[in-house]
Amino acid sequence: MNGWHATIKTIWGERMADRRMLTKKVTDADEFISLPSSAQALYLHLNMGADDDGFNNQVQLAMYKAHASVDDVKILLAKRYIIQFESGVIVIKHWRLSNAIRKDRYTPTSYQEEFQKLGLKDNGSYTVANWLPNGCQTVAAGKDSKGKDSTDKDNKAPVEPIPLNDGTEWLPTREQFDEWVRLYPSVDVAAEFRNMRGWCMANPTRRKTARGINTFVNGWLSRTQNKPRTTQPARTSQSVPDYMYQEEKPKEKVKRW
Repeated sequence: MNGWHATIKTIWGERMADRRMLTKKVTDADEFISLPSSAQALYLHLNMGADDDGFNNQVQLAMYKAHASVDDVKILLAKRYIIQFESGVIVIKHWRLSNAIRKDRYTPTSYQEEFQKLGLKDNGSYTVANWLPNGCQTVAAGKDSKGKDSTDKDNKAPVEPIPLNDGTEWLPTREQFDEWVRLYPSVDVAAEFRNMRGWCMANPTRRKTARGINTFVNGWLSRTQNKPRTTQPARTSQSVPDYMYQEEKPKEKVKRW
């Protein structure tokens, strides 16, 4: 009997360890609902493939399952639903809000180096000290190996840089990017930065200065926000041949002899 109970306990423990939960605090929020469906699906599959601490090193597999693209990964990074490290592994930021695993069924993550760089907020979500331009985490801000201040570089948003008229490229800070996301909720800000870069590449004589780039970005996003959405033209009934409208000629009477 004891052996039977042990077997059932083992099987049940394995099943529980394979379960992954999502919290409505995340998935029912307006910000999450406004994400593209492919980005939402990617978030789901990243959760399903994560270990007991929320780490996942199979991002490509999750993208394949969700029919998602690199842009969807960038969106989840920009919106801070996931945190990516320099090693390429990601962690689900809100993992501990929905996944509480018993100690006897818990397997610690194999990514201990990355795990040690994380902290916990009061609400249980993961947090990091600073963010690299691609969404990666860095241990601490300050001086890099060459003695230069790395704080500014670490605070750049993970978007396409915009070329300026002096030949340099400009990136917004994360605070600027988050503010634009808040001000223009119906705009995919990351995608619009790609469009702005493409426009500046195609129009080199009209590139902006370092002082005027913020005005350019605000104007671009504002026009995109206010642009009327194109609606699908209503279907019209199939055209009727002209001959259907022609009056029927009276039949000639046949004389009977």
